[in-house]
Amino acid sequence: MFDNVADRNKLILQYPASWWRNMWREALPAGNGEIGAAVYGAIKKETILINHSELWHMGVKGELPDVSQSLDETRSLMHDGKFQEANWHLTNEVKKHGYFSKLACPLPLVDFELEMPCEQGFCQYSRGINMETGEVRVTWSEQDTTFARDLFVSRSDNLIVYKVSSNNTNAIDAILDFSLHPTHSPNMKDRHDELSGTVDVQTEGNFLFYKATNEDNTDFGAVARVIAEEGEIRSDHGKLRCTNANNLLILVKVFVKANSSTQWTTIKEELSKINTSYQQLLEEHLQIYQPLYFASTLQLTDDQEQWPNEALLLQAYKGKAPIRLFEKLWSFGRYLFISGTKASGQPFSMYGIWHGDYHLMWSHRMANENIQMMYWHSSVGGLSEYNLSLINYYESLIDDFRDNAMKLFGCHGIYIPAGTTPGIGKPNQLVPVIMNWTSAAGWLAQHFYQYYQFSGDEKYLKEKALPFMKEVARFYRDFLVIGEDGFYQYYPSVSPENTPANFMPESSKPVAHPMPTTINATMDFAVMKELLANLIEGSSIVSMYQRELPVWEEMLARIPAYQVNQDGGIREWMSEEFDENHEHRHLSHIYPIFPGQELVKEKEGRLFESFRKAVQKRKLGAQTSWSFAHMASIYARLQDASQARTCLDHLARSCLLNNLYTVHNDWRNMGLTMEIDYAPVQMDANLGVVNAIQEMLMYVSPKLVKLLPALPSEWTVGKINTFHFCTGTISFRWDLQKGAFSAVIEADRDTNILLCLPVHFKDYEWKGISEVVQSDLGEKYFQIKMEAKQTLEITSFHSFCE
Repeated sequence: MFDNVADRNKLILQYPASWWRNMWREALPAGNGEIGAAVYGAIKKETILINHSELWHMGVKGELPDVSQSLDETRSLMHDGKFQEANWHLTNEVKKHGYFSKLACPLPLVDFELEMPCEQGFCQYSRGINMETGEVRVTWSEQDTTFARDLFVSRSDNLIVYKVSSNNTNAIDAILDFSLHPTHSPNMKDRHDELSGTVDVQTEGNFLFYKATNEDNTDFGAVARVIAEEGEIRSDHGKLRCTNANNLLILVKVFVKANSSTQWTTIKEELSKINTSYQQLLEEHLQIYQPLYFASTLQLTDDQEQWPNEALLLQAYKGKAPIRLFEKLWSFGRYLFISGTKASGQPFSMYGIWHGDYHLMWSHRMANENIQMMYWHSSVGGLSEYNLSLINYYESLIDDFRDNAMKLFGCHGIYIPAGTTPGIGKPNQLVPVIMNWTSAAGWLAQHFYQYYQFSGDEKYLKEKALPFMKEVARFYRDFLVIGEDGFYQYYPSVSPENTPANFMPESSKPVAHPMPTTINATMDFAVMKELLANLIEGSSIVSMYQRELPVWEEMLARIPAYQVNQDGGIREWMSEEFDENHEHRHLSHIYPIFPGQELVKEKEGRLFESFRKAVQKRKLGAQTSWSFAHMASIYARLQDASQARTCLDHLARSCLLNNLYTVHNDWRNMGLTMEIDYAPVQMDANLGVVNAIQEMLMYVSPKLVKLLPALPSEWTVGKINTFHFCTGTISFRWDLQKGAFSAVIEADRDTNILLCLPVHFKDYEWKGISEVVQSDLGEKYFQIKMEAKQTLEITSFHSFCE
């Protein structure tokens, strides 16, 4: 399958989707950033789940009561040592007023079903994704006839293109239908019945029409045009029946938030005007898709062997996961991201745009780890523009965030609750671990500012990034308290989503977030410090907010130093009233190392090592797929290649489905993750793995770039094309056995960086017009200055092992 495509750029499976009652979990996804299609891969009765990123339901935005007096009351309780009571005080005050708000859920749009006879039995079955083109294929044989079904979601024409073909003439008989996507959740039966009562399916000639009505009385649906080569198409009880066709071309367009009668007519006219072939439609799609997919490329193997997914996963259980699996996970994560969001659309979701039920666990936007993780990889991987989907989404909710800050805490500026959905920025998860955590806005500001760092767009900096960051700083200024020592006290303060060990219940029965509300969580100060430093720097660059600069500088000076515990590790809570708890998946207190860039090994060696000790104490069985990905990125920053690789191995053995979707945890109780009896699909880990691999191969900050900082010894050869740093790109390749390394640096803008070359090689040679000066940090460090459009080549052909 896809014989001319490099194995690292395709997924091949030898087994259909098979997760009982939830086959969408193992489907193969395609998408154009707005429309998603998940292909199950059945032979006799195929299902394609179709979704749209703007289709949501069941959300309620309540009117938040003014409970701002509760902040002083909470603090008073904490002063008296009544932490359990303080923990719930804000939440209970909000509930006391009868406040109700509910996060929306993504709503499945429709199932497209295709039924074909299977009278002779099948063999030679396979299904796969060509990630170079965005095509999903299912193929099989019945005696001397071979069938293939190919699908992609066009970025140029905004439609689903589906082809059914065979190697024999007049071999295709099929029944085509639209139907409401089923639910297997008892809690959603009433909602499903409600939707079912609004469904209308009609046929007209070779067109198939579908609509249903959402709770806001707007319609959503689809129109399909079926084009047969030879054969016959006729209506059959609301379905289309095709007989004796050589092949079928099916074109599907969808609509949301509209009137179905108008949309049916309009879309029918649009589809009727399409007179191009599958291949022509594909070529138009590739003009947009391939520059995104190939914006950066990665190769870690030279062999041409074809690895089906099943074999890769089985090999991971035998020992270390195959290198090819990591190549594919990097490519697949980027494929999901490119297919599941776009710069002008909704941000990427935990299920992408391939959700298969009506109220899925954690299907909202979660900003205490998850949505950030899904964007970490984007800038280095050449997809920086995609950050605009995240930025525009949170900007659209700014009025809610201002209202939250004032009514919950009596503060100006913004408070972003961890969980949001489109149009709903008010608190919804009324539990202390969410309500008392105030660093979401500061953490998200990292993404606002990073887009400027990689683009150099000063207009964006002035109009979007700095105004948002100023709102965050304004909240901090009102919220924080100056202690007797002249430093800030941050309370209530939460280190997502951990509870200090001395506040954990004595019962062995698991309790979610028993008492997370503390004083001076390390992460809260780390996020604040980063926000203020970036705000001061950005404002100085474009000469904005000059009056506020001294205020922000004073605030920065009042942040206390990080604290080290008796074991030599960084304290998760600076206050000694709270004991370390290492049995947790979150690594919030490591923020200054990752995802922040405050501390680097070269300048803060002793403190850097204290963060390393804190990471090493985390317990294995408390982890999840995303925490393994997060921890791998941390170990990459710590330049510990072995541990970074081990984290990825653990993830591969515990949380990968056969289609390479990541699930939150291992539901089989294998000892590597949290032991809970459900395992929701969570694609944050898919994208976290992309970032971890990039971090292992290249560290990037505005001033420092390191090549191969955490290279596993098994990754002996590799080739990277066009990884991005803030002002340019780097392409490089290596061969440890031959002692060969080469790199090409291209400056998109004027560049001044400190470059750390790999320790694996020596006797580097330089070629190009630039200023290169040896740094006093060591023989592998060079200060490089380049003008825009200049190129610098670096080579080494000598190994330390000679």
